[in-house]
This record gives sequence, C-alpha cells and structure tokens, in this order.
Amino acid sequence: MENVEERKNALKRGIKLLNLALLGTGGEMPMPNRFLSSVILNYQGRKILIDCGEGTQVSMRILKWGFKSIDIICVTHIHGDHIFGLPGLLSTIGNSGRIEPITIIGPKGISDAIKEILAFIGYLPYNLYIIENPKLPLNFSISSKGSKIENSNGNMNISALELEHSIPCIGYSFYIPRKPKFLIEKAKSNKVPKEIWNRLQNGENVNYKCKAYTPDMVLGEKRKGIKLSFTTDTRPIDTIADFINKSDLFICEGTYGDNEDLEKAIKNKHMTFSETASLAKHGNVDRLLLTHFSPAMDNPEIYIKNAASIFPNTIIGYDGFIDELSF
Repeated sequence: MENVEERKNALKRGIKLLNLALLGTGGEMPMPNRFLSSVILNYQGRKILIDCGEGTQVSMRILKWGFKSIDIICVTHIHGDHIFGLPGLLSTIGNSGRIEPITIIGPKGISDAIKEILAFIGYLPYNLYIIENPKLPLNFSISSKGSKIENSNGNMNISALELEHSIPCIGYSFYIPRKPKFLIEKAKSNKVPKEIWNRLQNGENVNYKCKAYTPDMVLGEKRKGIKLSFTTDTRPIDTIADFINKSDLFICEGTYGDNEDLEKAIKNKHMTFSETASLAKHGNVDRLLLTHFSPAMDNPEIYIKNAASIFPNTIIGYDGFIDELSF
C-alpha cells in the first residue's frame, strides 16, 4: 500500500481510490489469529461492509476507520460465520451517534434474519433499509455526506449473483464508473461556451442561449472504471467467470488449500485454491485475493503454489490486510 504522502499526492492529482481491508479471513469458527469472514470497503470516506463474522468489531477497532460511516452492509448468506457479528455491530453503530438509515443487502431470507436480530437488539436510533435477493444492479451515489440509491446514475454500482451453497448465497461485484476525459480542443472545435463546460463534463444536457449542447461535444470515449468482485461459500459454477470478468481485484474463498481436499470441497459446497485460481484465470481478473480459510488450515501460504501455478497474481489474505484500487 502507498504511504500517507503518496496517497495525499494521488488525491491531489484527482486519482480516485477505493480502499479495502480484510477484517476476518476465517471460516466456520474464529481462531486466535483469525477472525471470521468480513471485508470493509472505504470510498469517499464512506464504508461498505461485506459480511460480519465474529471478531469484526475488534478488527475495526484496530483499523480505526470508524463505525459511524458504514452506509451499506452486504451479506452473502445467513450462516453464523458470516453474520454472528452483526447484532453487536448494529448496536455499536447506534452508540456511535448515527441516525441516518443503513442499507442491508442480502440473499433470500435476509429480511426475516434481520427481524430476528432486531428482536433482541431492541432500539436502534436509525432505520434499516433491507434489499433482499436483488436481481438488477443497484446504483448508489456515495459522497462524503453519505450514500443513497439512485434510479440510474451513481458513482457506485453493486451487482449480485446467486451462488451454489447449502443455503441461498450471493456474490457481489462493485463497480465505480469512470467519466470520459474532458477534451478542451473538442470543446473549442464544437464552439462550446466555456460557461457550460463543467455542466457538460458532468453529463448534463444544456440549453444555452437558445442552443442545445450535449456531453459528447466535449468528452472523449468511455474509460474503464474500478471493479472489485467478491464470492465466498460456493462451488465454482460457470456464471461466476462472467460475473467477475475483468475485475481489478477478485476476492474469493479458499476454504481448502490442498487439492486432495476436493471431495470435502464438493461435499461442503466450497472450493479449493486450484478451483478458485481457475475462476480467476477464466474471469480475466487482474489479481486474486484468497480468504475464508478452514480452521484446519493454520498456514494457507503452504498451499499458495496450488493457486499460483494456475493464476500467478495470487495473494493470500490475512486479518488486517489493507489494499487500494485506483485509476
């Protein structure tokens, strides 16, 4: 990760950053050096949490990114190692002084699960907006002031994919669009008044002095944004490769490192390192970050060759791992 000064310089140059941290990389049960499944994303100073296993709050305390700015919680499925940290976290967020609503996205059954959680939490000073098993991409407008769902435009698109596990489970893809480059020469050649350059650059159609102007009169071609994809607790089904296609970072389960554990992986609806790496390869992703390790696997690094031989740009995750994506 870049140091603080490099990051400040990047921000001055207008480079957008999506920071992420692994709060827990374990599956099934927490271990002394490994909490249960949880990832946090930081964009525009606002937070998106993916799963909330036991130990999430402890990791967040160590990370010092704060609780109050969590706007969206994405739940993959309703197994304990992915949600048992949620009741305490929701209470802590309430104690932090938050009053703005929080959006919770999850698979079929998430609404009932949240109702059960709220039954023994009691009062929360903010509302929860539940989105169950979304079929279409969700468009969010995220700024330093907060996050809200938009009908179409937004600076963060969240998509979901149904996975193959023992209960309903979904994967997530997060995409930050990148605006086309503003071309001064193109604006001048189209005789676009400088007074409306900024509005056109922001995608607005403008009527100015009885003449219509459109963004394509000042902008270049579309540019690739940032894409991060996350799947866990699943078999390697065909639809995943298309879903994660061209991700800058693919975070995926690596429950079993040893290829000899394939039979266990099939039985328990999980994946081996080799299977995960094959998905990364077929999905044309830039990097693969492995997480969600079985408690029987003390040192996942021992098995990294099983993934790296198929997909060289593989990283073994650990609690406290921090990374950032930028353009």
